[in-house]
Amino acid sequence: MNSRRNFLKAAGVGLAALQLGNTTAQATPSVTEQPLLFDFWLWARPNDKETETQLKKRYQSYREAGVRGIFFENYSKRHFQMAKEHGLETHRWMWTMNRGEKELLEKHPEYYAVSRSGKSCATNPPYVGYYRFLCPSHPDVPKYLEEKAREQLSKEDVDGLHLDYIRYPDVVLPINLWQNYNLDQSKELADYDFCYSKFSKAAFLEETGIDIDKVERPEQSLSWRSFRYGQITKVVNRICAAAQEYKKPVTAAVFPTPDLARRIVRQDWPSWNLSGIFPMIYHGFYKEPIHWIGTAVDEGVKSLHGKFPLYAGLYLPDFKNLDELKSGIQLAKDNGAAGVSLFGESDFDAATIQLLRSLK
Repeated sequence: MNSRRNFLKAAGVGLAALQLGNTTAQATPSVTEQPLLFDFWLWARPNDKETETQLKKRYQSYREAGVRGIFFENYSKRHFQMAKEHGLETHRWMWTMNRGEKELLEKHPEYYAVSRSGKSCATNPPYVGYYRFLCPSHPDVPKYLEEKAREQLSKEDVDGLHLDYIRYPDVVLPINLWQNYNLDQSKELADYDFCYSKFSKAAFLEETGIDIDKVERPEQSLSWRSFRYGQITKVVNRICAAAQEYKKPVTAAVFPTPDLARRIVRQDWPSWNLSGIFPMIYHGFYKEPIHWIGTAVDEGVKSLHGKFPLYAGLYLPDFKNLDELKSGIQLAKDNGAAGVSLFGESDFDAATIQLLRSLK
């Protein structure tokens, strides 16, 4: 595969067509004019304790297996440069709305999202201690996130930006996780419904004329839901606009389908101005069979109408064996995905890489 080929299959609204590795924007053929491609991507956490020999062997094996690029959760010059030397694209995986930096928590607790029950993520994070979500309606938060994005985009060896946690906290967890927290989320609970900060309420009032505090069942308000979709969309599109200056693409890891994403994390990803989308179609989290991967891909692809390509995110521990993984990849391909991205709790083993090699 040519790592310099067009990342975009179709340009998003307001997004320049980009040639990866090239400093000039070029016209991109429409989705129907371009050859059908199927790419492999990996989500990874760089380990700086690995030797040069280990890195060379790993990235060479990825490239030979047909892996196009890697989303690195942390920036590591050694990893990025070694991956690039082996022809892989290097994208920075960035935690976006979920920001728990100690300095930020101490200096700006007012930046953080507040639940319907009045609990701030700065002091009472939902579910787990690292769930420190920001309020997208705070006037300084979008600017702060744009600055964080620019820090990564400005690095020469960063080929693109990959947004994660670009949403509100889960108002409803995947059903397979309810037992972990001793919860029944058959209805939306106040402790997990965000964001009701004074900044969100004021922005909603200004936009719609509605005082959310006077709405009897705010969790059922369609206007309030739509407003929150829009607040996240504004953050995404602001980052995408900034990325155009660096002529680098922006992608995002999102919830499996547009309907599910809107319903449980207020995420309206078909409206975003991205270069590509990576829904996390982790079927085991939702107690769904492997066949659901194809269903979710089909729903996502149809919702996009060719705006940008969709790559199915697959969670390796959800598959019992390589035959199941192969089936999942084929279901994604058959239903219109432009590729898949794999995530595991540990490094990708030789058998998985060999499977990708056999499918390229």
